[in-house]
Amino acid sequence: MDFQKLLLRVSNALGSEEVRALAFLCTDLLNRNMNSVDSASDLFRLLMNQDHLSPEQPELLTDLLLTIQRQRLLRDVGLSDCECATSLISPYRKLLYSLSEEITADELNSMKFLLLKKLHRRKLEEKCTLEVFVEMENKELISETNLEELEGIFRSVCPVLNDKIKKFQALPVQETSRPRSVSCPSESNQASRVAGLSGLPELPLSSINSSNTSIDVTCFEERREDSVFHQKLAALGTETNIIKSSFQIYCHRNIEFKHLINVLIFHVDIQKETVTINNRAQENNVSPGKAEGVGTYTMTAAKRGTCVILNNYNFTTLGKRNGTEIDEKSLKNVFEWLDFEVQIHRDCKRDEMISVISELSKKDHSQADCVVCCVLSHGVDRGVKGVDGGIVTLKELTSPLDGLNCRSLVNKPKLFFIQACQGNLEQRSVESDSHEGSQISSDAKKMKSIPAEADFLLGMATVPFHVSFRDGKTGSWYIQSLCQNLVKMVPRSEDLLSILTKVNADVSEKYYNMKKQMPQPAYSLRKKVIFPVPKAPPPSLSN
Repeated sequence: MDFQKLLLRVSNALGSEEVRALAFLCTDLLNRNMNSVDSASDLFRLLMNQDHLSPEQPELLTDLLLTIQRQRLLRDVGLSDCECATSLISPYRKLLYSLSEEITADELNSMKFLLLKKLHRRKLEEKCTLEVFVEMENKELISETNLEELEGIFRSVCPVLNDKIKKFQALPVQETSRPRSVSCPSESNQASRVAGLSGLPELPLSSINSSNTSIDVTCFEERREDSVFHQKLAALGTETNIIKSSFQIYCHRNIEFKHLINVLIFHVDIQKETVTINNRAQENNVSPGKAEGVGTYTMTAAKRGTCVILNNYNFTTLGKRNGTEIDEKSLKNVFEWLDFEVQIHRDCKRDEMISVISELSKKDHSQADCVVCCVLSHGVDRGVKGVDGGIVTLKELTSPLDGLNCRSLVNKPKLFFIQACQGNLEQRSVESDSHEGSQISSDAKKMKSIPAEADFLLGMATVPFHVSFRDGKTGSWYIQSLCQNLVKMVPRSEDLLSILTKVNADVSEKYYNMKKQMPQPAYSLRKKVIFPVPKAPPPSLSN
């Protein structure tokens, strides 16, 4: 059976509770919360993207289905129902899942009652057992090395479950992710070698503890996946302390080589960023410990990056979006002025829009600072429309550029500006004046999904459930205000969120027949976005 069809068949056979269970079991592999996985297909895609699951290596799927006791499903899709010799799922996750299967509804309510003083009531309401465990982990009440809180609860609720915990704690070290007596590996455990980490040469951690250690990165370079890895891994040879601490943390985990490398690269980036902040603080005579709390994304590339404009004007059934050509021209002039390479795609069907974003995700952005995507179209429920009427969800627009699918944009801002409605409601003005003119129109329907991944910004033309307006002669209120304020405020070194706040203020003052519009940015940025002041004079905007 084709592997994709096999996965689809498994997905269709699983219930929502089983999907949550699988996502929980894969928490450590994917480094994300179970609630961020919407479906089994979504989970399998993520696992395949990280090379945990493939036609050649279906063992994880077998392990997952065996853990949730779906042996018959395994046989139905032609997979062996024999236990795997090695498991990517941590014994700790399997323990918590096993405990959740033993807890009755009454016992779960008793657990929630005992946790009221340590977890907010809102965090406990309507939560299943696995979700309660996740909340306890978030509050650091339980972990792989600390199950005392859970044991105390079980002594009052269901003492027999502590037998499972004791069996887990009695497992040999090599059968768990790390020793359970301490949160970090002990000195004796550091003598274990890291040869089992998918091809790493044998390297005793005791040798890494030497202050004069020099790590040979030949093995890293041979396994590099792209130019970005090559450049960053070359820096690892001088980051001895980071390598030392990372090996100490991960040497006992059965993780794949590339994930260890990702961890090392992440720590290198963090240390360099910290050094930069501390140096800046010293230059300003500020104590490093009191340096500014919010950093700024790096903007030092020769070109800022790519700006894609998707401009849908002539729709098959909805007619023409008059004024959108004015928005396109303004966006092109402003982002070229900001040193972006602008690409314009007009009148795209649904599949063509997805293809444009897919091609953008495949591009090497290693020499760019960020990426921008402007969508000018009609809005629908949770997305935008192609000119053929096909719907593209916001998730389909953003996910190709997230950290899993576009490695060269990791830690770089992904900026989306969307001119489309989020609903049919009209915001009424408290003023009695009316606005003359028949060129004003809206872009219809609603969309309300935003990306959960880091370093995204969605500049939305309006708040949820409401319309946005477009003037057939001068362009849309939102895009025109955005362009005007970028031209005014970038030369003052204002950050992007401040600029969007000014856009909010300007657009909120406009009205048409007592109808108002209120833009709204939605973002997961971790730093300020400040565009360098262009050397060229600002473009002239006709309106």
